[in-house]
Amino acid sequence: MESVPLSCPACGRAHAYSPPVYPCPCGAPAAPPVLRGAPVVPVTHRTWNDDWVTVRCPACGRLDQWPQPELCCPCGTVLRVPVRPPAPGDGPEAGTHPAGPSHIPLPRTAPAPRPAFRAVAIHGAGDALATAARYLSWLGYREVTRPPEPSPARIDLRATGLIAQVDTATRPSSLRAVECLWLNALNTSVGSVFFSVAGYAPDAVARADGLGMPLFALDPAGTPRPVNGPADELLSTGP
Repeated sequence: MESVPLSCPACGRAHAYSPPVYPCPCGAPAAPPVLRGAPVVPVTHRTWNDDWVTVRCPACGRLDQWPQPELCCPCGTVLRVPVRPPAPGDGPEAGTHPAGPSHIPLPRTAPAPRPAFRAVAIHGAGDALATAARYLSWLGYREVTRPPEPSPARIDLRATGLIAQVDTATRPSSLRAVECLWLNALNTSVGSVFFSVAGYAPDAVARADGLGMPLFALDPAGTPRPVNGPADELLSTGP
């Protein structure tokens, strides 16, 4: 990715900035298109909406939300880098070959190659964590462990190539919780799975579908239930 010259308005320092590249669900790399020559803006106040930008994949034309590009100047100023918004004609396939659904669950055409999951009733947060850990191992993940100390990023379980969150709150898990888990997984190049006792907000399920993140609901009887397409596929095929 070609770097873009930027100048800090606080100290005048010049920077060569390259925007981060993210993987589109189609597999192609996508990067926020930085506006050349546009002034950067110091970040003095944050809102959730300001921290995200819409980016169109140059390969499949898909629109997705990605973190707003920022640059930390050595003077201490955090700079928000302006991004060109997507236009209807952007991308080689936009408008001619619409991107297909981001995730198509595989049909269950054969018996699961594993014994039935042994459910244990859930009576509290500890039971929910234990059930999620056993379920991940049952799915085929290796070395499923709990962090020795509570994680500020709400990572409740780790496995080889995976992090998972187990939300035991009485309210449905939010869009923000799903996006934060996905970003933590993206930063460490691993997959992610979300478990929730109270289910999910509708926008959280829609976002998880677009990100390919499996969502499971934990019922009191102790059997995780797939909530979206990625969870159905994970249950069918394993990791």
